[in-house]
This record gives sequence, C-alpha cells and structure tokens, in this order.
Amino acid sequence: MPKKIIVIMTDTQRTDMVNCYKNTGLKTPCIDNIAAGGLKFTNAYTAQPVCGPARSAIFTGLFPHSNGVSTNSVSLYDNMKTIGQRLKDNGFHTAYIGKWHLDGGDYFGVGRCPDGWDEKYWYDMRNYLEELSDDDRKDSRSAVRMHERNVTEDFTFGHRCSNRAIDFLKTHWQEDYLLVVSYDEPHGPSVCPEPYASMYEDFEFPVSPNVYDSLDDKPSHQKVWAGGELTQNRTGIKIKEKYFFGCNTFVDYEIGRVYDAINKYADDALVIYTSDHGDFLKSHRLNGKGPAAYDEITKIPFIIRCNGLTESGQIYTGPVSHIDIVPTVLDYSGVPVPKLLQGKSLIPAMRDVNYCVNDYVFIEFERYEIDHDGFGGYQPLRAVYDGRYKLTVNLLSDDELYDLTNDPYEMKNLIYDDNLEQTRNHLHDVLLNWQNNTRDPLRGYYWANRVWRNDAKKPTWEYTGMTRQRENEEYEPVQLDYDTGVEMTEAVRKK
Repeated sequence: MPKKIIVIMTDTQRTDMVNCYKNTGLKTPCIDNIAAGGLKFTNAYTAQPVCGPARSAIFTGLFPHSNGVSTNSVSLYDNMKTIGQRLKDNGFHTAYIGKWHLDGGDYFGVGRCPDGWDEKYWYDMRNYLEELSDDDRKDSRSAVRMHERNVTEDFTFGHRCSNRAIDFLKTHWQEDYLLVVSYDEPHGPSVCPEPYASMYEDFEFPVSPNVYDSLDDKPSHQKVWAGGELTQNRTGIKIKEKYFFGCNTFVDYEIGRVYDAINKYADDALVIYTSDHGDFLKSHRLNGKGPAAYDEITKIPFIIRCNGLTESGQIYTGPVSHIDIVPTVLDYSGVPVPKLLQGKSLIPAMRDVNYCVNDYVFIEFERYEIDHDGFGGYQPLRAVYDGRYKLTVNLLSDDELYDLTNDPYEMKNLIYDDNLEQTRNHLHDVLLNWQNNTRDPLRGYYWANRVWRNDAKKPTWEYTGMTRQRENEEYEPVQLDYDTGVEMTEAVRKK
C-alpha cells in the first residue's frame, strides 16, 4: 500500500478558536470531524509564536535557532533540508500548496518553488497575487472592501489552495506522497465570502480572566508592549473580531473540502492538522503575538488521524511540540530518523495515549520581523514546559514561572516563590541543557546567571567548555576535528 501523508495547517488559529477544544461559539465543524475520527493533542506547542520560525520547525524538525529562521523574512540555512527534500530523496512525491514564509522574501514569498517540492503544484501567496489585477490585489488585502464587492470563494487564496490540493489527491492516489496544504487564513486581513463575512457581526468572544491581568508582576517588556492598554479600564471590555472569526469558520469550510477528498481518495493516509501559533485577543492586555510564552499564542490545535494507528475520538494530554512532526512523518514513512533532528516521533503515542513522548517541550523567541523596526525589536526568550510548570527566561527583561494546573490563565508570576525554588531551578537546568544540546547560538552564561538563581556558578568565558559539531550524516560528510583535521569521532566533546 502506498504511504500517504497530508499536512493541513492554518495561520493564527488559537486552540480555543476550534470548537472541539473549547466551545466559545465559533463554528469549526470540519476540524471537529477530523478530531472525532482521530487523536487530539491537548498540550501541543509551537516552537516559536511567529509565522516563519514556527513553519521552520514544522518542516525541518529543528528549532528556529538551529535552522536559521529565527525571525520573519529570513531564509533557512543553505545546508538545511526540509521534510520535502528528505522524502523526495526517498522516492516520495512531495507537493506544497500555500503559505511558505521560509524563502527570505516578504510576507507573500518570492513565488519560486524551493528544492524538494513539485513545481506543478507549488503555489505561494505571491503566485496568488500575480494572478490578480492591481485592484483585485488591493481588495484581497482589505476586509473592509469585502462589503464593496461580491467576494466569492474563487477569489480567495484559501479556496484556490484547496482546489490544487483536491486535484493532487485525485491524481496521485496510487503514489507514496507528502502533501502540504498551508492556508494563510484566518490571519488578517481575513478576507472571506458570505455567509462567513457577516456570520459573527454581533458575536462577542468569551472574555477570559487574563484579559484583566494588571501585569504588575510581569516582565517589563510586556508592559511596554501593552502600551496604553496597561492603564485602560477593562470594565465591560468586549472582544469583537467579526472578520477574523468569520474567516476562521471559512478556512474550516475549506479544510472540509480537502478532508472530503482525503476520505474519497486517501482514506488510509496519515493526516496532520495544526496551526502555526495563536493570537492574544487582548489576553494579558496584549494583542497579536510576539516575545511571550503564554498559552494564547504558543499552545496550538494539533490533531492526527491515521486509520489503523489512531482510534476515533482519542485524546493525548502529554506535552508535544511542532518539532515532533518531522520525526513522526519519517517514522511513519519508514525513513530512518536522522540524529540531526531535535524532536521525537509521535507514533508510539498514536498507538498508546498513555505513552510519554516528552518530559518537556521548549519555546523560543528572538525577533518578530527583520524588515520592521517595531514589535519590540530584539527580545530573546527561551521557555520550557513540563505539563504543569512553565519557566520563561526573558534575556533582556524579567523572568516568569507559572503553575498551569492551579493558574491556567498564567496570572501569577511565581519566579520568586521560595516554595518552588527546587522546581524552578530544575526547569532552568533543563532549559540550559537544551540550549547546549541544540547548539543554540545564543547560549552562554548570561542565561544561567539570573537574579533569582542563588546557586548559579560564577560566570566564565569558557561556559561549559564543550564543542558540539553538527551530525548531518544523510547530506554532508562527517565534520572534521579542528585539532586533528581528521573526521571527528565524538560530536560532543570537551574543547
């Protein structure tokens, strides 16, 4: 039987914007249907809550700090291989349709198919815009103009992506393949046709307790980020985003079109659905996404369906990450998982929901957008979550610790709580080891010597004194030892 893998993803879709995760009044019947027939992960996290870096982890299996895309509008390192390249080199037909954001171009991309993917099906947002007149391009970038013209399904980027995906599924049903369908929706400007454009005209998204967060014990950079909302009277505050929510249900409809074709032409496929990150929607007095590790922007919807491996309607509660997608796909495909990858296969969890894949998951942030001066500029953070406690080290600001079991809205910062000193310090050690093991280019003593870490070692220029060379055995010759000039025998060793 051919091995078929289909990855479907959206942009800026919070977990609680998907009805099967939380009934807020938003309608997502098609995604709910995927969950009903598969395995829903309730503690899944993005590697970085920004479009490009999030995608870089999803499609390389390495964290953004390792693959080069630590911010928007920069490209992958030239020695970095995507899942498309890896599977193509192992005999799979690989097709990518939709938003890419990994070529170093602007928001829309450069319109050229990268190595590893079928040029016939390649279709990024620049390709879409080049199909439109200048006036239509402007209409495609303004939700308000939806009311000035009759926006049809055919006009939207999402619908055109779905059409290509359905054609691929019809045509290549007898092949081993990887198909990626990457929607820009519901990301702004959230252009969509009726009835979606007016579906949430009077709708108010439920206000969570952290909308009222005073930020009194929170990092200083978050207070700068909040701006005028820091002193705003939140009494009677309402969350009304009719275009965003309408487009959320519209992209669900488009996913349903593709899912119907999957059930017709690839019922035996491994189907993965997720989103790149969330949106604050006023939580913690913040908007959009950026240098924070709060659940609103880092916790993502994540569902896998695979007949014979997943049972209908099951739930996995352990922590997992986008970084686990590439190892999972390779494992399912029968392709050896390289040493270079930094995640783990989820196949054991698909077989047994009690299996522990990860003791910890990690989140990072460096910069939102290299082309813009704003968004806080350079705000590096590294975070670790163990399924209960989340530690965030904000290198240029103040650090955070939350107990999500007792404080699911992350309202009380426990970083100086003496009762949690052992837990905090253990997570800190785990985080520092992760930085070292993943060759984080920002690693160093300044992450270790925080004001709350009384037992921190004295800073030294050597830090750990280790060398950590890359092992990319599938695509590169073994790296050479600097001291001998011959092939290294241990990638990690004392310098």
